[in-house]
This record gives sequence, C-alpha cells and structure tokens, in this order.
Amino acid sequence: MALTEEQLERYSRHIVLKGVGLSGQKKLLEGKVLVIGAGGLGSPALLYLAAAGVGMLGIADGDRVELSNLQRQVIHDTFQVGQWKAESAEKMIHRINPEVRTVLYRERMTAENIAGIIREYDFIIDGVDSFSSKFLINDACVLEKKPFCHAGVRGFYGQVMTYVPGRGPCYRCVFEEIPPAGEMDSCSQAGVLGTMPGIIGSLQALEAQKYLLGAGELLTGKILTFDGLSMKFRAVSVPEASPGCRVCGKEADIRRLREEEYQENNSCEWKREGAK
Repeated sequence: MALTEEQLERYSRHIVLKGVGLSGQKKLLEGKVLVIGAGGLGSPALLYLAAAGVGMLGIADGDRVELSNLQRQVIHDTFQVGQWKAESAEKMIHRINPEVRTVLYRERMTAENIAGIIREYDFIIDGVDSFSSKFLINDACVLEKKPFCHAGVRGFYGQVMTYVPGRGPCYRCVFEEIPPAGEMDSCSQAGVLGTMPGIIGSLQALEAQKYLLGAGELLTGKILTFDGLSMKFRAVSVPEASPGCRVCGKEADIRRLREEEYQENNSCEWKREGAK
C-alpha cells in the first residue's frame, strides 16, 4: 500500500513519529473502528480517529441531534439540530478527512443486531450513556472476541477501561449487573461539564489508535479515573477476570444475547468509587 503525496503531507506528523512511522500510518489507514454513540464521548473519538486517518469508521446512533446536546457533543452544530446524529457526524468527518469511509447505523444496538455489526470491525468504542447498552456492548464483544474501550462521564469525573480478549477483566467482571432503574440519576438530572466527555472520549480514541498500531500499554486490567476538579488521574488495578463473571467466567451463563437481559433504564453509568 503506497501513500499518495497528499496522504504523506496530511499524516506527516505521524510518519515522523517514532512508534508510528509509515508502517504505522498504513495500519491506521487499514483499520476499522466502530463508535457506538455519536454523542459526548463519541464526538471527540470520531473526530480524532477521522483526523488520524483510520480507514473505516462505523457510526451507530439511533437518535437525532437536540439543542441540549450541543453543550458537549462537539461533532454536531446548531444547523444539524433535528438531523440523525449518525448523518450529522458523517458530514463533519468528511469535512475533516474526505478519505475516511463511513458506515452509518441509524438504529439502537440490540441483542438481535449488535453481533452482526461488530464482526466487521477491529475495535469498538462504547460511547453510550446507559447501563443496559454498556452491558450489551460488553457481552457482545466478549462473545465475539472483539476488543473495546468503555468510558463513562458524570459531573466533573470520568473513567476509561479497555477490554482485549484473553487479557484481563471485562466490564461485567467489574460492574456485574445492570442496577435497578432509578438507582442512579440520569444524565439530565446529574449533569456533566461539557469538557469532560471531550477529555475522556479523546482517551478512547487514543486507546483505539494504540490497539491498531500495537503501541504502548492499553488500559487492560485497570480503570483510569479522572477528577476534573483536582486534575488528578488515578489508575485502579483490576488485574484478573472475575471467575464468577456471567459472560467470561468459568461458569458463565450468558452464551448468547437475549434482549430481556438488557432492560433499558437510561441512567448515566458511573463507578461509585471513582467519584470519591
């Protein structure tokens, strides 16, 4: 695969970078990343992956742009209010980098459709904001042996972790079960500082690029938390998968996806100790 003169100029800062270089840029150009959720987390992830030249970006979101989204969902603008988020995101991506191939899924991920969708990709980014969707993404990725990066934001706090098959715990190992509806405040009730998804979503894009490049250490076996008020990062070690995990444990009972397992509660996910 030979790069064009335009590509050599566009990605010149990657090409001169030790750890990327020409061979690494080719890996990015051949990479396929699916971003589930074109909202607060998905916005910076999609923007940076497109700018980096990731060859194929899947954009999965069944919602339309609302005015209240614009405080944090920076891939959309005022003129896109009312449009499908996937289509709005695609327009911005192609303004940044017209070479990127985009595949749109204007639908909610369900137990019936998610496995067939994620099979086409090298890496998955969880940019959703409900517990049920996060557990669905995790379980699908574990069963299909797909690496993915989870993130959550709330208020001034954020967290990130990455799952790679055979390398440490999955999301369900740590959080176990979908909490009862109403146990946690919704995003609209709790609020989130608009900058926080930008920081955390950018870390997810970084994890995806590192995975495609085979560079550095991924956030496997640990949860990285960030407190925006104190400007402190903290890595919480979770070195091993849980033997009792229902999807990756020795006696796992989730062998296939069933819709009744993932009851929607629309609550913003957040690991409680991360907010201390």
